[in-house]
Formats: sequence, structure tokens, C-alpha cells
Amino acid sequence: MNHRTTPRRRLLTGGALALTASLVLAGCGDSDKSSGNGKKEAADSAAAKPDLSVGGAYIPVPAMDDMAGGFFTLTNKGAADKLVSASSPLAGSVTLHATVGSTMKERKSFTVPAKGTLDFSRGGNHIMFEKLKHKPKQGDKVEVTLRFEKSKPITVAMPVKPATYNPASSSNSTEHDPSNAKTHSTTDKHASTDGSTDMHASH
Repeated sequence: MNHRTTPRRRLLTGGALALTASLVLAGCGDSDKSSGNGKKEAADSAAAKPDLSVGGAYIPVPAMDDMAGGFFTLTNKGAADKLVSASSPLAGSVTLHATVGSTMKERKSFTVPAKGTLDFSRGGNHIMFEKLKHKPKQGDKVEVTLRFEKSKPITVAMPVKPATYNPASSSNSTEHDPSNAKTHSTTDKHASTDGSTDMHASH
């Protein structure tokens, strides 16, 4: 039996094929867009993480047998974080302190700003080592572990400097002091000290 294709049938068939092709292309476009969004979300997630490092750390030779202070600078190349505690095998306890005017106040945490720095320096923020197990002397290195709200802990060896040492007013700044040149980052291998004491800020 001979079937004749009418103009109307040809029009309907052509329309169906065109519709199918457009749906396939639309699906491919959505897939590519979804893939692009996934890459963007991954990049945004990476950018939202803190990227911390510690530099310029030191402890002045303490004047007392049972207490010492520590100073350093936290540099953050990523999102904001918080320093929540510190500990050291040297001390029975370690606390965080801020100095406002002439008053020293203990703090439970310090915000590390996004793409910024948090300074612990003489006359300002500091950590206090209390109940020292022994009095450190110049040339010693004291292990300190800093803990954060988001980032992994950072363990740093803080060199013991002369009692009057102050990099802010000394020509021997951290740039030129070999013992302070190395920075410790959250991307380094971290040593955790379970059961170690909390770190305190010094005056």
C-alpha cells in the first residue's frame, strides 16, 4: 500500500525533531552551567578557610621564677578565625591577655581578622605562662601550641630573648634575627600536645 506524505505530516514531523534537538541542547547547557557552579563553589569554599602563620615569636627572660610572657604575630591570608587557647610543657597554665591602657585583662579568645594580622607585643596583647616548671634562660626555646576555632593547632618553638628585648624598637627586628625568621603555618605538620597546659600572655 502506497502512503503519501502530506505537507501537514511533514510539518508535524519536522517540528517534533526540532523540539527534540532543542531539549537536548538545553540539557547540555544546564549540565555545563552546573559544572561551572560546582567549580566556583569549590573555589569559594577554599577562599573561606583561614590560612594562618606565626612569626616573630619570642619570650623575654622572665623576672620571676613562676611566670613569663610571650609575644608573636599571627598572619592570616584567608578567612577570619579565632585564637581560643594555648599551651606549653613549660607551664602549669597559659592564658591569653589584652592590655588596655595600663590594665591587663584575661581574654577567652582573640579574633584573627581575614587577610590581616593579630599582634601580641609588649604593652598590648600577650600570652602569660604561669606556674613555670623551671625558669627559662636566654638562648632556650620554649614549645608553645596555639589552638584555633577553625584551623589546626600550630606548634612553635619560641626563643628566649634578653629581658629588655623589643623588636619594635630594636635594630634586630624579626627580619634580621635568624631565630625569629622562620614562620609556622597551619599548612605545616602540626604537633598536638594532649594534656599540655594552657598558655598565658605576658605583660
